[in-house]
Amino acid sequence: MPSQESLTFNQAAHGITEFIEVAIHTILYVRQIYPADLFVRRKKYETPVYQSRHPSLNEYIAGAIKAIGDELVLGNVDKVVMVIKDKDEVALERFIFSVQNMIAVESFNRDTSVEGAMATTALGQYFRSFMVKLNMIESQLGELPRDGDNSFAILLELQDGKAPSATPVKDDPPPWVPATTQHTTSGASEQAELHMIRAVDTGVINLSLAVQESADKTRILAEHGAAERDKEAADAPAEPSKD
Repeated sequence: MPSQESLTFNQAAHGITEFIEVAIHTILYVRQIYPADLFVRRKKYETPVYQSRHPSLNEYIAGAIKAIGDELVLGNVDKVVMVIKDKDEVALERFIFSVQNMIAVESFNRDTSVEGAMATTALGQYFRSFMVKLNMIESQLGELPRDGDNSFAILLELQDGKAPSATPVKDDPPPWVPATTQHTTSGASEQAELHMIRAVDTGVINLSLAVQESADKTRILAEHGAAERDKEAADAPAEPSKD
């Protein structure tokens, strides 16, 4: 039956690219990077997801996703990282989408089903399980530090020896600029804590998603906790004298 046909290369690449975009919007909502009323609840992969309604934010995400898709088809992508950072540009969390191209497919053959690959109907079911776990990630990670305005950036980490293939259009900014090392996975300290969310082996392009809590996040939260305890102690009423 058609529903049991195995994935083509283009279906796998498009499906993964689209999933990353859906996941980024939902992460922004779940981690409260922007106010909740900036998002609308929708349904994707037969489960609730959230989508930003802010035009500039959507344009930034869509532009990054398009460039990621272009590199993914070429087999250049190692990781896509969504980094959440504080007002001082310190990385607090990294959501890491790791991809692995399992086969090389010539451009003229990318719409042909890949023998032994996952069925086309199964991919959405796997993405549903990813999104279910993402929607519950708050209970695993806890709150982010709320010192000021937290923000995010989308990073593209390429395979060794690869460079972005996109060339900027005249008078337009380049699609990618060098990332701050501290925001990348290579900039994470040994004390960073990694939580695996989900992985799927499609037989064409494999995908895994993990979230990394930085050592700086742990330190900042500990400092906040100590400061709150000191404030509570200072504000506490003095005990009555026993004299």
